Amino acid sequence: MRKKSIFILLAITNMLTIEAQENKKSMNPFFQAYNTPFDVPPFDKIKTEHFKPAILEGINKKEAEVDAIINNPEAPNFENTILAIENSGELLSNVNIVFSNLNGANTNDELQKIAKELSPNLAAHNDNIYLNEKLFARIKAVWDKRESLNFNLEQAKILENLHKAFVRSGANLSSADKDKLRKINAELSITALKYGQNILAETNKYELVISDKMDLSGLPKELINAAAEDAKAKGKDGKWIFTLSNSSVMPFLQYSSNRKLRQEIWNAYQTRANNDDEFDNKENAIKLANLRGEKAILLGYKSHSDYVLEESMAKNPENVAKLLNDLWKPALEIAKKEASDIQKMMDKDGIKDKIKAYDWRYYTEKIRKQRFDLDEQELKPYFSLENVRGGVFQVTEKLYGLKFKQLNDVPKYHEEVTVWEVTEADGTHVGILYMDFFPRASKRGGAWMTSYRSQKTVNGERKAPVISIVCNFTKPTGDTPALLTFDEVTTFFHEFGHALHGLLSNVTYKSLAGTSVPRDFVELPSQVMENWAAEPEVLKMYAKHYKTGEVIPDALIQKLQKSGTFDQGFATIEYLAASFLDMDYHSQTKPITLDANSFEKNSMKKIGLIDAIIPRYRTTYFQHVFSGGYSSGYYSYIWSGVLDTDAFEAFKTTTLFNPEKAKLFRKNVLEKGGTEDPMVLYKRFRGAEPSVEPLLRKRGLDKKTETPTKKIKG
Repeated sequence: MRKKSIFILLAITNMLTIEAQENKKSMNPFFQAYNTPFDVPPFDKIKTEHFKPAILEGINKKEAEVDAIINNPEAPNFENTILAIENSGELLSNVNIVFSNLNGANTNDELQKIAKELSPNLAAHNDNIYLNEKLFARIKAVWDKRESLNFNLEQAKILENLHKAFVRSGANLSSADKDKLRKINAELSITALKYGQNILAETNKYELVISDKMDLSGLPKELINAAAEDAKAKGKDGKWIFTLSNSSVMPFLQYSSNRKLRQEIWNAYQTRANNDDEFDNKENAIKLANLRGEKAILLGYKSHSDYVLEESMAKNPENVAKLLNDLWKPALEIAKKEASDIQKMMDKDGIKDKIKAYDWRYYTEKIRKQRFDLDEQELKPYFSLENVRGGVFQVTEKLYGLKFKQLNDVPKYHEEVTVWEVTEADGTHVGILYMDFFPRASKRGGAWMTSYRSQKTVNGERKAPVISIVCNFTKPTGDTPALLTFDEVTTFFHEFGHALHGLLSNVTYKSLAGTSVPRDFVELPSQVMENWAAEPEVLKMYAKHYKTGEVIPDALIQKLQKSGTFDQGFATIEYLAASFLDMDYHSQTKPITLDANSFEKNSMKKIGLIDAIIPRYRTTYFQHVFSGGYSSGYYSYIWSGVLDTDAFEAFKTTTLFNPEKAKLFRKNVLEKGGTEDPMVLYKRFRGAEPSVEPLLRKRGLDKKTETPTKKIKG
């Protein structure tokens, strides 16, 4: 009787446990249909506690779906294997995309803790998929008979991509090497995560607190007001706080006449995560580079760069090196001339010292004002965020006929975020766009585009995407709206170009949608949009004084145009230096034994970087390549620069809003995603391979030397 009672008690306990688990699931929004406008994520219901159980359940569910594919008794074919894999893991994908996006744009300690805790689980899960011999056998069976299956273009492409992804992930390795690869992947995952978290922590912990008003000399009123508001928010009334956020540190370096304070904030900026403390990234960077190299060699490649670039337009490190070197020489000559001009002005100011990196922006601004009678502060009143946004919308409407309507009844993840419905001219729904503009402690630095849902087609119906752009622009202060620098204006246009790539995608399979293209092609849609920002015709559409509504005067436009190539030696050199640094770290064929500072110093010495300039990103805060997916890919901005300037020539030499060219660009680039080879798509739009000359002209680099690079080939 007693045994029977125990069994009954255990059964009741199990039932109650199951019921409790089901109740928890019913309260977790990831386990339900979203049931929101346009099926966007229910941000108003999602809590931090929901992520871990949903990710773990998503992993279990996807592995069960993969088991079902493996155990299907039918012979492998496109539908039961390739398409089944493409459509598997919906729960995991839904939760992971929200989690990763919030961890970048609106993180907290608990989210970071979950990311660190689950990173090994996700790495192991990916390995369980890609190193599964039975699953790969089914994929290979379809691959081996592909010639006889009459696939359409997209079917052939996702089969090719899937087969290649498995091979490049180690599917052909021996059991022993697969075990090695699993360990490497687990280490890479957790180290990259820690690297990124360290940068955020380092950026957030620094404050330059100013108590004496005299130390604000030279700074613009808007920057001073923003610093005062930051100080007040942090309980330091009557003081001013400047941070390492770009919207704070860069204008401080540009305008502060206090050289000692410029040096102080600059040193904090350029030594982030390089202070031999708990947030130091020197060892993390070397570890990541070495692990990537070890993995590439295990997979049969000479280096990580060879592994990465196989899947790019550039194809190999040699082609990247050629492009970088062709641009380096003329850019360095101009940068040295710029440095000489700055040194002369410093000498006149009685500064008995050589030009330092923290002098460059300050004296460049003075020279700009002297040479072109252009003060960037004259421009800012014409670039209120609202007006610039309107300009971006107008350009997009003129090119592609798109309309934008703000939505106020859609869940969003932060109060500062705005949400927009994007439609065709006839009202057809295109997608949803989130825009998040201002810096905060919960957001990493920089600017980026991402998606909460990729576009796909199901039973002939286009499933619309949900896209987001995230920036760190100058914040509004008091009664003054957010007034952008022209650099921030071009950043807005840039990220909006990425957004259009995601929004206008019109493919069948989500793995081919939008920005699912080679890294050195993905920047074309974004960078080509930047070209419209500075055109006089476009400036008159959106550059209106925030107080008076006055359109930007022709005289100011002319000054802006004349200064277009000003300081381009510096801008090009600091960018190229970072690209060389990335390639040096990832082209190694043997483990790096030097410490990170010595390695970086040797890398810069090799190319002859002058002392007054440092790489745009130094080793310890080079998030793009060490934790942002751009390893061996930072060069892609200049590669895409060749593409975008050549592409814009199609408009510039005809009409700025040429409907035929816009239609060709939309149809062959923006809508196509990763369905075809990028150079094929580009040539279909442009009619020929791109030339490097438009880029050289745009940057003012064509006057000093002739480059042998006439065409960029992929």
